[in-house]
Amino acid sequence: MYFSRIMSYYYSIFCVVLFLSNGISLASSIEDQKRDKISRLPGQPENVGFEQYSGYVTVNEQNGRALFYWLTEAPLSREPNSRPLVLWLNGGPGCSSIAYGASEEIGPFHIKSDGKSLYLNPYAWNNLANILFLESPAGVGFSYCNKTEDMHTFGDQKTAEDAYIFLVNWFERFPQYKHREFYMVGESYAGHYVPQLAQIVHQRNKGIIYPIINFKGFMVGNGVTDDYHDYVGTFEYWWTHGLISDSTYKMLRTACDLGSLQHPSAQCLHALTVAQSEQGEIDGYSINTPPCNETSSSLRRGLNGRYPWMYKAYDPCTERYSDVYFNRPEVQKAFHANVTGISYAWKACSHVLWNYWSDSPLSMLPIYQELINDGLRIWVYSGDTDAVLPLTATRYSIAALKLPTVINWYPWYDNGQVCGWSQVYKGLTFVTVRGAGHEVPLHKPREALILFRSFLENKHMPSSS
Repeated sequence: MYFSRIMSYYYSIFCVVLFLSNGISLASSIEDQKRDKISRLPGQPENVGFEQYSGYVTVNEQNGRALFYWLTEAPLSREPNSRPLVLWLNGGPGCSSIAYGASEEIGPFHIKSDGKSLYLNPYAWNNLANILFLESPAGVGFSYCNKTEDMHTFGDQKTAEDAYIFLVNWFERFPQYKHREFYMVGESYAGHYVPQLAQIVHQRNKGIIYPIINFKGFMVGNGVTDDYHDYVGTFEYWWTHGLISDSTYKMLRTACDLGSLQHPSAQCLHALTVAQSEQGEIDGYSINTPPCNETSSSLRRGLNGRYPWMYKAYDPCTERYSDVYFNRPEVQKAFHANVTGISYAWKACSHVLWNYWSDSPLSMLPIYQELINDGLRIWVYSGDTDAVLPLTATRYSIAALKLPTVINWYPWYDNGQVCGWSQVYKGLTFVTVRGAGHEVPLHKPREALILFRSFLENKHMPSSS
């Protein structure tokens, strides 16, 4: 009896200490959130009806690496507290999720051509979920390293580990999102970022009954997936869409060793040069739309040097508007950005990261197989007018997984029109978006929102006209 009383006494003390420490932690997180809350962005429309936050989360104290985020919550009228949290990542490697995902694709605001004012995106994804945009890795956009040499050692693994540390620390700052349903979505080279980060989160959640990061699944669009199939599918797409000649197609298949294209031979590079010449001045990221009349940066949401044909990036001119807007001092102040006085101008993509990128695995398919086997929700989508990471490349990669088909290829509709096609496999859903380029939400925003809703609800694409 005496022992039980003693244990009860100490347990009571422990509970009080835990309560007080949690109270201190909660008070600290509330202060951090207040600091990060955006009162109003320059040029922002009136009465937007949702809350937004932005700021820095340190991921490495020793080297001074900090990642910049922008959270756009669901409108108050749509009960954001009941909505899931979705992380959005753009690729590159080295390109900004703020410049692309937020500012020209799925974000609530798009930038007008004056580079000063914003307008509401009626198909913003925060209508359905709380969207967290992350500039990753450090050195992208407003994210930074205090050690310049640190940016010369980035690759896939370091990026994934930093992103995981960011999430852990971010959830401490925003404890109201702990245990909330959490998803990841990304495009282009985020075809590497998303599965790799998903694998880390999933593995570290194992054995935890009620995980803080309540990870449910991910979706990847026009993503880098598997080098061999990306090359086979890309060459085939060029040929079947009349972008290159029969002889050049044969030359590409002969000269390019599809098993080791991270270091293409001189013959392969020559074949690629011929292919580029035959394609002419088209927009490889959206072959059915004209490029912007003015030339902007040659490095955008493109991919690293393993894809030599990807030097021309899609330019609907919106990137130039971002370059103006995010370099304005009043904008940076409103975003709580550039607090350390970065010595270089904000850019949509980092050439330094691009040039020094180190590790990049040949295939994401083993990770897909692992996460499919563990029952995560996985969707893959493709805009069918992208010649950089085309539909055919993704189909070859999915076929390599050898998944049983649950629902065979079928058209999906909106307003009586065929918007694309879908096939449901055991453990993976594949969706195409008709007439969309590399950035599906940029070209087909309404269809992209329908796709996003179907993914969140885990429902098949609408099959009735």
